[in-house]
Amino acid sequence: MGVGGLSMFAEGFSQIMEPQIMLLCLAGVILGIFFGASPGMTSSMGIALILPVTYGMDIIHGMAILLGIYIGSISGGLITAILINIPGTPASVATTFDGHPMAERGEGGRAIRVGTLYSLLGGLFSLVILFAISPVLAKWALRFSYEEYFAIGVLSLTLIASLSGGSVIKGAISALIGILFTTVGMAPVDTVRRFTFGIRDLDAGFKLLPLMIGVYAVMEVIKAADAASQEKMTVLSYKSKGLGVSGKEFREQFRNFVVSAGIGTGIGILPGLGAAISNLIAYSVSKNTSKHPEKYGTGCIDGLIASETANNAVSGGAMIPLLTMGIPGDAGTAMLLAAFMLHGITPGPLLFSSHGQVIYAMFAILIVANIMMFVVQLYGLPGFLKLLMIPRNILLPVVMVLASVGAFAMNNRVFDVWSIFMFALVGYGLSKFEFPPAPVVLGFVLGPIIELNFRRGMMSSYGNFAAFFARPISGTVLVLTLLILAYQFLAGFRKKRDAKVQNGGNDV
Repeated sequence: MGVGGLSMFAEGFSQIMEPQIMLLCLAGVILGIFFGASPGMTSSMGIALILPVTYGMDIIHGMAILLGIYIGSISGGLITAILINIPGTPASVATTFDGHPMAERGEGGRAIRVGTLYSLLGGLFSLVILFAISPVLAKWALRFSYEEYFAIGVLSLTLIASLSGGSVIKGAISALIGILFTTVGMAPVDTVRRFTFGIRDLDAGFKLLPLMIGVYAVMEVIKAADAASQEKMTVLSYKSKGLGVSGKEFREQFRNFVVSAGIGTGIGILPGLGAAISNLIAYSVSKNTSKHPEKYGTGCIDGLIASETANNAVSGGAMIPLLTMGIPGDAGTAMLLAAFMLHGITPGPLLFSSHGQVIYAMFAILIVANIMMFVVQLYGLPGFLKLLMIPRNILLPVVMVLASVGAFAMNNRVFDVWSIFMFALVGYGLSKFEFPPAPVVLGFVLGPIIELNFRRGMMSSYGNFAAFFARPISGTVLVLTLLILAYQFLAGFRKKRDAKVQNGGNDV
């Protein structure tokens, strides 16, 4: 990082060491753990609901509570995954494989303490990578022109579409729906009205905040209302002391930790993947490389460590493309991008030179939030379990009120309130047909980036699209995008062909 970077880093800590920022960060961590631990109450819902509240704050105070929610929500899912066998978030799916069996044999408390410890370590590991890589990558990204940003946007959209769900086609359709919403209103560059149909409210287009609130918060309310009943949760014993691992076990698990943290950080850097995939991949790698793979799924601490290390390591990794190129790594960082834009700050390579103090203050907040998450989750477990027992018929109406007020407060437009219900219906319809919702949000974020840089690139090359392939970086990225698409379609074709052969064999 260098002496200059260390001095900026120290200055970042000095900026956040005031009671109000610490309290906001703590409140964010508590809210994040609650949203992460509550089945059906996603972390994205938590950030979307609180985002309007930060509009009246300065950027550092706003980021304190938002980053607290972001960090707390990823780890919070392990509580219900271990004690109830219901992952609070998709990031904790693999945690149920060994965490719940440990709880069933009376080691629920130990499992939570181990998971919380490695959540902290995984998060800190990824932050070290973030601190080391981001300034260097930002300097490298300064060489980017319109062509490079267009190519990276297309690659990000391809990764989102192909890896955010079981079907490439469904992922692509979800992303294209998100892009479709960005075409409403004034076009970039020439400001031509598009798809407004004479409705003046559509001249300004749809806004990111109502879309996020609708797709993530209000949609969950509709889904909960559609459910016939709510299963009663049975909480297993969780009493325990210490950190859950001895010094010997810590040394034995060091390789597992480093590999899982590396997987989580790497997946976080790639746009569109996120913690939902990282915990499953890390668990699979840990199992396949273990000397005793047969123990996995029976309450093996190795699997628990792999899952919780990887999903929390995503947090620092996903911040890297956001801060250096202005491209969100997952749905959570897409909302952090919206927070930057609310305060008139555009993430990208110039961010480190124009708003260096804000960036290093964020680095400091991320470290403090991880430590707060560890302490709060370790000692506040009984309180969180009581909160989880709040009936949905009380909790969800509060969510609806907060969602409506938040959508209205940003621009003082009733139109935005109606927008969240439209987006909620779109999200609900997609979920009914098993279309992933995350590509909609990320498509909405990436759509303007892709369109604006494509049009500027075409203007600078006088309409010659070959110029995008002529530049080394953009050409390489675009070729890589085509190869990924070809691979995904071939893999899907082979899967269908093998399934058809297998079904034919069974019929004989």
